[in-house]
Amino acid sequence: MLIRRETPDDIPAIRAVTAAAFAGAEHSAPPAEPGGDPGEATLVGRLRADPGWIPELSLVAVESGGGVVGHVVCTRGAVGDLPALGLGPVSVDPGHQGAGVGSALMHAVLGAADALGEPLVALLGEPAFYARFGFRPAADHGVVAPDASWGAYFQVRTLTAHTDAMAGTFRYAAPFGRI
Repeated sequence: MLIRRETPDDIPAIRAVTAAAFAGAEHSAPPAEPGGDPGEATLVGRLRADPGWIPELSLVAVESGGGVVGHVVCTRGAVGDLPALGLGPVSVDPGHQGAGVGSALMHAVLGAADALGEPLVALLGEPAFYARFGFRPAADHGVVAPDASWGAYFQVRTLTAHTDAMAGTFRYAAPFGRI
């Protein structure tokens, strides 16, 4: 398996993998249209068209035959007025889940974000799963979730450029507000 930046040719495969990964998921975003793909598949396309898109942080996992089997993306967010990243969605083709693809994508995107000098990555997800990547409840770092009901599910991972001055409410890229 190879982790690399997405290319324009990967876009249909990324949508298919994301739709398959979130189909029937308990906390999946609703489809943009009745009977359509899960909202996460539409979200990735909307993020790609947003000013918060960072091409260096849209990564795919490619199997030896060249097929895309996973995708992760971070986009520009903010903590108060300071730049930060919002992570998600993370998608792995159902036939490849449990084989380390998602972990490889997470390690790659966090390393890439750190190499770009980003200070912090935020996400909404299962604390027991994301703790192994260094994520902690956002409140532990003075970061407030966009929605108070998210509680401990809203988490952050600080990176090398992080300072304690980063405190306040987190804001995702605009397309997250449309799901």
